[in-house]
Amino acid sequence: MAETNDPRLMNEQPRIHPTAQLKGVKLGKYAEVGERVILRDVTVGDFSYLERHSEGIYADIGRFCSIAANVRINALEHPMERLTMHKVSYRPNEYFRFQGIDNGFRARRQAKRVRIGHDVWIGHGAVIMPAVEIGHGAVIGANAVVTRSVEPYMIVAGSPARMIRPRFPQAIATRLLELAWWDWPLDSIFEAIPDIQSLSIEDFLAKWEGHRPGS
Repeated sequence: MAETNDPRLMNEQPRIHPTAQLKGVKLGKYAEVGERVILRDVTVGDFSYLERHSEGIYADIGRFCSIAANVRINALEHPMERLTMHKVSYRPNEYFRFQGIDNGFRARRQAKRVRIGHDVWIGHGAVIMPAVEIGHGAVIGANAVVTRSVEPYMIVAGSPARMIRPRFPQAIATRLLELAWWDWPLDSIFEAIPDIQSLSIEDFLAKWEGHRPGS
């Protein structure tokens, strides 16, 4: 987003709880990381937040995402094809001298990044498995285990997660994807907030499609 000195805006710096643990993390403007959140090699887009005790590794999170407490993004994969699934096979250095980390297994994990679109809501205790992609505007129900990619504006829940229903009819979802409001400059989002609060989705689209930023 473009830089702005608009006095209506709060401090754009990310808010990070002092108990959070971050390594190799890139946070966008206004992003928020809650109590005891653990992130490794994760990007977090502008305005997205993670509530307490959530964890993520090897993941890219879009803008305006709402991630509840105790969510696990890119849950650990164990090598089931090996003699043992225990970490002694891929992190033997924790038990034996002169044994290094299995870099091949680490590379395998890194290759299975999770990609989360913009304006995604992930409910309390959900688990997102490796290599899953979650489309813009999707909803992941509480305690869901997401093993497959999720289409934009789809609501899924359960273990394993299955489709419950779309948030909006397909025609509306397509228009929202074209609107891409999450890419608007901040002053336009500020201006749109009263309409977001008061208009139906159809009326909002009818008003803003015609004079959206850049149109």
